[in-house]
Amino acid sequence: MKIEILGTGCAKCHKLDELVRATVKETGVIAEVNKVDDIKKIMTYGVMTTPALVIDGEVKAAGKIPAKDEIMKWLGGK
Repeated sequence: MKIEILGTGCAKCHKLDELVRATVKETGVIAEVNKVDDIKKIMTYGVMTTPALVIDGEVKAAGKIPAKDEIMKWLGGK
């Protein structure tokens, strides 16, 4: 599984990164988590507001920090 955190470095972007990494660890899902701060790459996803969460190439959330339960569901966890 490939997970990307899209954001230019704002506090919410860092918070989403921490939350996703903790959730991946908790669920035991094998995933590659990357932080993307290149605005051109972020725009290729059609994302205009950050932070954004992309899982396997699909934008799951943009402009907000999703709830941990929602992230778990997307990861196939509990």
